[in-house]
Amino acid sequence: MNRRDFLISGLASLGLPSLGPLPLASLDTNARATEQTNVTLRIAPISLEIGPGKTIKTVGYNGSAPGPILRFREGTPVTVDVFNETDVPETVHWHGQLIPSAVDGSVEEGTPAIPAHGHRRYRFTPRPAGTRWYHTHSMAHADLSRAGFSGQYGFAIVEPARQPGDYDQEVCIAAHHWEPSLAPKGPADNGWEIAYKSATLNDKMLGAREPLRVRMGQRVLFRFLNASATDEIRLALPGHRFNVVAMDGNPVPRPQTVDFVYLDIAERVDAIVEMNNPGVWILGSANEEERKMGMGMVVEYADKSGEPQWQQPSGIVRGPWDYSMFGSGGTAPEPDHILEMKFQKIPGHKVDFNRWTINGKSFPDTEKLILERGKRYKLFFDNKDTGDIHPLHLHRHTFEVTEVGGKPMTGLMKDVVSVGSRGTAAITFVADNPGLTLFHCHMQLHQDFGFMQLIEYAGGQGARNGWIDQVTGADAARGQRCPARIRGRYS
Repeated sequence: MNRRDFLISGLASLGLPSLGPLPLASLDTNARATEQTNVTLRIAPISLEIGPGKTIKTVGYNGSAPGPILRFREGTPVTVDVFNETDVPETVHWHGQLIPSAVDGSVEEGTPAIPAHGHRRYRFTPRPAGTRWYHTHSMAHADLSRAGFSGQYGFAIVEPARQPGDYDQEVCIAAHHWEPSLAPKGPADNGWEIAYKSATLNDKMLGAREPLRVRMGQRVLFRFLNASATDEIRLALPGHRFNVVAMDGNPVPRPQTVDFVYLDIAERVDAIVEMNNPGVWILGSANEEERKMGMGMVVEYADKSGEPQWQQPSGIVRGPWDYSMFGSGGTAPEPDHILEMKFQKIPGHKVDFNRWTINGKSFPDTEKLILERGKRYKLFFDNKDTGDIHPLHLHRHTFEVTEVGGKPMTGLMKDVVSVGSRGTAAITFVADNPGLTLFHCHMQLHQDFGFMQLIEYAGGQGARNGWIDQVTGADAARGQRCPARIRGRYS
């Protein structure tokens, strides 16, 4: 038993509130969102029919994958009951939320795990507003049915206290890869990598569901999430362009109109599409092999029919897109401290997984970074020694991307930044959320094999505005189905 499994098995139970799923093909144009403050999530084995004759056995939330779309109101406390109906301890991470370590959902930070067939209750105040998500924070190691390979992921939309910007219809789309297997890829000394047989946007493969139906002149807000365990994606809708208005749930300083959307693992992009090209189209992966695996869906205009059309977008290159085009320009404030992180790979030589180091050490041997509350920190990421792309996530904090590939930038606030092959990047943030904080690569194989580091506030400071109960024998009330919202506002 490794150190992390020991931590999970030695920690006790927990709980959460939940809402019903939002099917893409049956948006209710008359429904209004109902504020929910109590949610129930059930982690349990499911059989997911993603296409004709294609059923995936996995673990999901409330009988589905993605799980139910949760809608919270910024600043309104919530109670979430989580029931773990599996045979292994589990966790639920509230990705992108600025909440205390005790409820963040990472055992490394001290959040208790949910025991097998156990129950725990989370209480916290959702913030900030935007497209957040929730997912398991367990490790997979060699078990390709667990953690990010499973169906344990879903949207958690935090509604602003005041609503800004216009759109007519909202569509949440989570991309995921299925049926993973070990595969030899990369250079001769590389370790095991992952190959997939199928992929979905939400719960169905391309062509296996009713089309998303739209009308000429509509403005559709797409909330995209890359919920893959290991792979970056690019999504396109031929004949249309995406006006990117938010990244990782945070409004971008300079919205840009682009031909495709790039998402590294765990990234979210909010984009508004003007429906101005009537026809039947494929919204899907810009990678042909990935589309053939199922990563796509049909978009059909009213009064149109026929074979769905695909046209390949131009400008596709390997690696992240240029984040600086969404920034505000100018000069970032000088940090109080600069911390450098050098990433390296210890190759698995085709007989094992690669291991990863930060400044020469793998987790759990990586040294804790000690922060002073209120100080501004710059983290400089040096990936020049590895040919891999790394989606880097900082828990419980929002950071500003201040450099990518040697190009300075300001204004873009995120919780995941994709650092390119042989590249560099820098982020700055204010140490304003005391408590243990996890930093890691969100690529499952990297996270599992050393690419993590803990951050601690000097003096053991910790936030107190959230907590967990252990609840036995009581079943919390289930949340209501969360309806689609039409005629919303967005900034």
